[in-house]
Parts: sequence; structure tokens; C-alpha cells
Amino acid sequence: MRPKKSFPRRSLFWKISGNGLKKASYLYGTIHLIPKDDFTVPAAVTEALGKSQRVAFEIDMKEMTNIRTQMGLITKSFMAGGKTLKDLLSPEDYTLVKSKMEEKGLPAGMFERMKPMFLSTLISNEDEGTSPSTSNMTSVEMELYRLTRRQKMESAGLETAAYQMSIFDSIPYEAQAKMLVDGLRSTDQADEGESELDMMLKLYRDQDITAMQSMISDVQYGMSNYEEILLNKRNRNWIPVMSRLMREKPTIFAVGAGHLGGASGVVALLRREGYRVEVEQ
Repeated sequence: MRPKKSFPRRSLFWKISGNGLKKASYLYGTIHLIPKDDFTVPAAVTEALGKSQRVAFEIDMKEMTNIRTQMGLITKSFMAGGKTLKDLLSPEDYTLVKSKMEEKGLPAGMFERMKPMFLSTLISNEDEGTSPSTSNMTSVEMELYRLTRRQKMESAGLETAAYQMSIFDSIPYEAQAKMLVDGLRSTDQADEGESELDMMLKLYRDQDITAMQSMISDVQYGMSNYEEILLNKRNRNWIPVMSRLMREKPTIFAVGAGHLGGASGVVALLRREGYRVEVEQ
């Protein structure tokens, strides 16, 4: 019997080879919000960019930065059947959400009908507690996309923005509303001002992808019942797309670090398909 491979907990960058690939591709764990002062491109990623011909994101950043796509996403962000947040929340919880939306500058007429998970995404992009404000924040994906454009590299996506929005429709509005409120309350009640974002950033700096995956699916953050939809199913969907892209040309895959770790993570799934996936430093 072949000995079981140990799974390194602490790495954000992996080399993918074997299984018929002529040249290696790479897997880079990202985070969607990080202080600009904290962001640096690891030397191994810079070196891999010189060996690769394409960078593939969860959603092609070229699509995400297109104004037509952005307007289309807004139209898909509203709940069906005339549902509003007032229908889903108690008066106390509604007041909490309303205050957060006002901080974001969103008028009640706009956020009232938005899917709660879409609102969660908006709020997660607003700094809480002691971290720098959003004007000092960036995303690893956006910084990497800027690099690819400067180097005139091709970009691609593992799924479309429309598909990602459709995931919201797989979760009942009532459950989405509970996740929204639970997330807001956990942020407000975090000890010594440490928010969910602060905790996730610490794990990211530590490159602890196993802990990041556990935190994302933790019942405390309201996702435990929907881990299959939000993480595992998407990870499985990505593997054949990654295989096709890697066979076409050497590619760097830049996806949220929370998708990498665990038995259902991208690293384990690629290994199951016969690829060698090794820490690259």
C-alpha cells in the first residue's frame, strides 16, 4: 500500500506537474481583501510569471473589470418575487443591516431588495475594527491582474460571474439573511476589536490554508450548512477546467486560499487526478 502523503498546512504557492503535462503550471492562494502595505508578490510567483503564458482567476478579471458585466451583476443581485429584507429580518436585525448599508452609502431603496449574500459581499469589502480603511485595501487578484496586463499575458476564468451569482439562488433567502446578520454581529462582538477580516488576514500571512478552509466553513460564520455549495462543488467544477487550461499552456491559477486546503480542496483534488502538486518556494 502506498504511504499516505502528508498535507503541508502552510503554503500559498504550489507547482503542478506530471499527468502528461509538458510544462509545469502553478496554483496561488489569494485573499480578496488585504492592506496595500501588506501586499507583495512572492519571489516564486514572480519567477513563475516568467515561465507561464496565462493567469486564470476564479472569474476572469477582464470580465470583472468590464462595466457591462458590473451592470449585469447589479440587475441579478435583486431577490425574486418582490421579497425585501424587511420580510426576512426582525426589526432589530433590519436596523443593524440598515445602519451598515448607510455606512456604505447605499440608499434603502437599493439595498432593500438585494440578495442578503450579495450584501454580505459588499459589507465584507468595508473594513471593520482596527484595520486600515478600504482606501488602503486591495485584492491579490487585482494586483496580479495588473501585473498580467503589464506583461501582456492572457487571463482566463474558472467560472463566470453569472454562475457565481447563481450560487446565491441555491441558498434560501432566509438562510442568507441569517448568515448576513450573524456575520455582522460576530464582527461587532469580536474580542478587542479583532474582526473576521483581521483573523483571516492573520491566517493568510501565516499561509495556513488548512485553518483558512476551516474558518470559512465554521458554523460560527454561518456557512457550515452550505459548504458543499459555496466551496466543495465549485472546487470540483474547477478541476476539469484547470486540466484543459494546463494542457493548452503553462498557467498560474489564482484562487482564494480557502479553496486550497482540506480533503475537498483544490490541492487534494488535483492529486487525486494524478497530478504532482508540490510546495514551490
